This record gives sequence, structure tokens and C-alpha cells, in this order.
Amino acid sequence: MLAIGLSHYLTVGAILFVLGILGIFLNRKNIIVILMSVELILLSVNLNLVAFSAQLGDLTGQIFAMLILTVAAAEAAIGLAIVVIHFRNRGTIEVDDVSTLRG
Repeated sequence: MLAIGLSHYLTVGAILFVLGILGIFLNRKNIIVILMSVELILLSVNLNLVAFSAQLGDLTGQIFAMLILTVAAAEAAIGLAIVVIHFRNRGTIEVDDVSTLRG
């Protein structure tokens, strides 16, 4: 029987992190995809924290993961609220149009 070890969790975390980075760099037009990519990056960090926490038998990593989840939920809620308000005002959510908010 195959045991799931620390290396398996780190591999999945690395794959999620790379997918998040690729989502940000390959799709710079849609704000919602960029926000989802940031969430993927945060989830990969959480997976690594929990994996190392379980490996070392310490709860500190799991506590940090819960704090990161709280911050990520607040970031998603505020980010989506800003996107909805911007869509109501401009009629589009493309990143190029958001840059006109400056000034």
C-alpha cells in the first residue's frame, strides 16, 4: 500500500502555486481570474504549512493556515465588491479599464 508522505503534499502545493502564477501572467485581462489565481497561491501556501505542521507534530502551521484563510476570505469579499461596483459604473471588468481609476 502506498503511503502519502510529505513529498506528495509539497508536490501538489508546488503544482497549485505554479498554476496560480501562470493564471496571473497568462490572463491579464480578467480581474476575476486574477483574484482566483491569487487564491490558488494562498491555498498552496496553506497546504505546505499544514503538511509541515503535521510532519513536525506542531500546531503552529495549522494556526497560520487558518489566519491565511481568514485574510483570503476578506480579500476575496472586498475584491469582488470592488469589481461589482466598477462593473456597475463602467460596464466592463477588463484590467485595462481599471487602470483609468487613477487620477
